[in-house]
Amino acid sequence: MLKGINQWCYPEGTSLENVFAYSKDAGFDAVELNLYRPDGIGLTLDSSCKEVEAILRLAESYELKLRSLSTGLLWEAPLSSNDVSTRERGRMIVKKQLELASVMGMDTVLVVPGVVDEKTSYSDCYHNSQTEIRELADIAEQTGVHIGVENVWNKFLLSPLEMKRYVEEIQSDFVGVYFDVGNVLQFGYPEQWIRILGNLIRKVHVKDFNRGVGNISGFVPLLAGDVNWKNVMMALYETGYDDTITAEIPSYLISPYALANETSRNMDVLFNCLIRTERA
Repeated sequence: MLKGINQWCYPEGTSLENVFAYSKDAGFDAVELNLYRPDGIGLTLDSSCKEVEAILRLAESYELKLRSLSTGLLWEAPLSSNDVSTRERGRMIVKKQLELASVMGMDTVLVVPGVVDEKTSYSDCYHNSQTEIRELADIAEQTGVHIGVENVWNKFLLSPLEMKRYVEEIQSDFVGVYFDVGNVLQFGYPEQWIRILGNLIRKVHVKDFNRGVGNISGFVPLLAGDVNWKNVMMALYETGYDDTITAEIPSYLISPYALANETSRNMDVLFNCLIRTERA
């Protein structure tokens, strides 16, 4: 497995040079970049081929792999919206992700499928987002890049059985799951999700969660929460997952370098759980 860290783990405004330098020095194998608005740092909706190639060369100079591409832009333009123009913007965002990922040799893009709210019913969210992702699946196949539908706090796809059905109904080998371990803990057990989703899982995010807090403030650094990491790593081993595991943790206010080092050491603990499992 590759040990990865998301660009969001560093304070907003951190240059890609520093993101790569901190990550390499901390012992990471891969960095997950994010797609931003045109005024963002790194990959943006306006990134040119020349800029993308420069970013790729920079990552290679630090001997870091770029395996997946995330974005927060779909919260603003959900594929589930009942507004056609909003869905169109969301579709454009995912198309840009797929395009950039293909150029950079990434094999997966993270996609938040939709949001259930007062304006968008659960059934509308299900139907609208599936319709959009089916269309995007054709582009994913053309680019050779997988769409990873992420489980997030969006009041949608609240069980592993439903997530599995939702993805399988799209009927594309290029649509799977981007599984986030910490996002599940308030509502279930990540190891159960992993076993049910099985080979649908394309990539994995890790962060921890404190059930005692029970809200968005409950997300904490690895090993500081209530995730049973031994069970999680055992489940990943049983399903044959052997790809990147990427930390996605809120940045530290004082020292981004300290976060990278601490997270890397904590991920080594997780990987050692896996090694002991393999030897058992």
